[in-house]
Amino acid sequence: MAKYLLKRILYIIPILLGVTVCIFFIVKLVPGDTAVAILGPAATKAQLEDLRRILGLDMPFYIQYFRWLRRILVGDFGLSIALNVPVSSIVFQKYGNTLILAGGSLLLSVLWGVPTGLISATKQYSIFDRSSMILALVLASVPVFWLGLVLMYVFAVKLRLLPALGMYDIRHAGEFWDLIRHLILPSITTAAIPMAIIARLVRTSLLDVLRQDYIVALRAKGLGAKAIYRHSLRNVLPQIVNIIALQGGFLIASTIFTEVVFNWPGLGLQIYSSIVARDLPMIQAAVILISFSFVVLNMVADLICYVLDPRQRTTG
Repeated sequence: MAKYLLKRILYIIPILLGVTVCIFFIVKLVPGDTAVAILGPAATKAQLEDLRRILGLDMPFYIQYFRWLRRILVGDFGLSIALNVPVSSIVFQKYGNTLILAGGSLLLSVLWGVPTGLISATKQYSIFDRSSMILALVLASVPVFWLGLVLMYVFAVKLRLLPALGMYDIRHAGEFWDLIRHLILPSITTAAIPMAIIARLVRTSLLDVLRQDYIVALRAKGLGAKAIYRHSLRNVLPQIVNIIALQGGFLIASTIFTEVVFNWPGLGLQIYSSIVARDLPMIQAAVILISFSFVVLNMVADLICYVLDPRQRTTG
């Protein structure tokens, strides 16, 4: 187990380095001048040159990259251009809020997607199977921002059952149940596509296992349906774990639409605001955290699959 974990960590290092290279140079390709964005268009040429020298913007790109990489390795993401405060003082709090939204959405996706996929596979071509897969197809096709606006209009504006915006009410700031009330609509909106994908992929994975030769042999020997499904589920669990991990990474990266619609104070809304304000250090930090989350989720999924699947322990 320790050897496998070490191997996975060694695989992650070049991936994360590649991510930092892409983020740094893509942001550098964005039109505009960082010095002008900080000082404003009224700054003199001498002031702009002094600021570029202080920030190291007059150095070659590769030197700027290594200086930037050295800082982020110790958690220093620089100074926010728009807010003039350390990026780390903002981005980690926003990241925590995004994890709350993504966690609630992933929970909904798993609670609906996994049982629906398993039941649909065991009752293939039944009314439940057809109706649930049609619903999954519709959910996977609906634009997230449109679904969010519809849910907000119905449950917040018309019925007045749930709050529409923010993470807390001013009167109940920090209360757990107030957070849950605010979390319901954004979680449903964000979970719509992942729950549909999970349901369809779980159904396909279980059907593939049920068609294997050893399952046919077990049926020929007269083994009961419950025992067969129990054996099949054990073999399909690693695939389900991988599906959930991929959708978890997708949720963290895709919350920007939901956070903008519901004004959820997370990383996605911060990225949107930073793009508008050309706050490049904030954008870089946010994208790095999202990429890191995706890589870590996949590593955790690999470790769980390693424990669940004996074949990986014999080959890996």
